[in-house]
Amino acid sequence: MTVAGVLAAEAQRRREGFRRALLWSTGVLAVLWFTAAQIGLNPAALVRGVPFMLDFFGRMFPPDLAHLALLGARNTTPHVLVFHATRMFLNALRSINELVFALIFVAAVGLGPFAGVLAIALHATGMLAKFCAEEVEGVDRGPIEAMRATGAGRLQVILFGIVPQVVPAFVSYSVYRFDVSIRAATILGLVGAGGLGFSLIKTMKLFLYHQTATCILVIFVLVAVSDWLCARIRARIL
Repeated sequence: MTVAGVLAAEAQRRREGFRRALLWSTGVLAVLWFTAAQIGLNPAALVRGVPFMLDFFGRMFPPDLAHLALLGARNTTPHVLVFHATRMFLNALRSINELVFALIFVAAVGLGPFAGVLAIALHATGMLAKFCAEEVEGVDRGPIEAMRATGAGRLQVILFGIVPQVVPAFVSYSVYRFDVSIRAATILGLVGAGGLGFSLIKTMKLFLYHQTATCILVIFVLVAVSDWLCARIRARIL
């Protein structure tokens, strides 16, 4: 094949890759837009609710003693103080249960699924960042030292020496956390954060047990579909 033919084939391959990326990006944006509309995503409501959240936290102090991942890894954090501050922040996110976060956000933005999504997102961020930070700390040092020996910068080492090693674990953790979040979403409705949990507790309180059985069946189907989908995603990516 001539040089011109090779260049033309490469250009065609890049155009096809760009079209696929554009198609996937459009699909992802459409899904995000649809889900945002379904949960009533309203950043303005979250901003207006900040004073209520501060009031909530203010009532918690003083405590009664009687009764994000690269920054959290030692080998990639820019400074030891950033490492400890990030770890403390992640520990705070993981130590507070989704139900507590849901109560806080319900007080801030009102009843509905938006509060539940915020609660799950914060708790999931703390867990995923913790797991990924530990994976980053345990990467093979060989490729990293080799890249540094060739004069690679800090960002290049992270992008091409560390990220490829932790991507499989990150995908696995993300899929697992998605599965856990599906289950958690059915519980947050108990505190007014919307979702199937709200319908479940409402039908139980009204003694509508036939509808309660329907809610339980929907939850079971949702978890089964989620498990199948997560298995397919894990098999395709990994």
